[in-house]
Amino acid sequence: MSEKGDNFGATFARYLSVGLLLPVSTVIGYAIGYGIDHVAGTHIFKMIFLLLGTAAGFFELIRQLTKSE
Repeated sequence: MSEKGDNFGATFARYLSVGLLLPVSTVIGYAIGYGIDHVAGTHIFKMIFLLLGTAAGFFELIRQLTKSE
């Protein structure tokens, strides 16, 4: 492949990972909270870990977008 094709693939992969970062971190946070709630018999950890996963996703999203190349 040419250099231009490699550049497109790398750019596509970078933006795909940035686009999936927030939803995946939110779902993972919710899943962790759901598991803890299931074991502990409570309902609060889902919300706590949902918020933590969303916050972690936003922080990583900002970090990725401001990273200099």
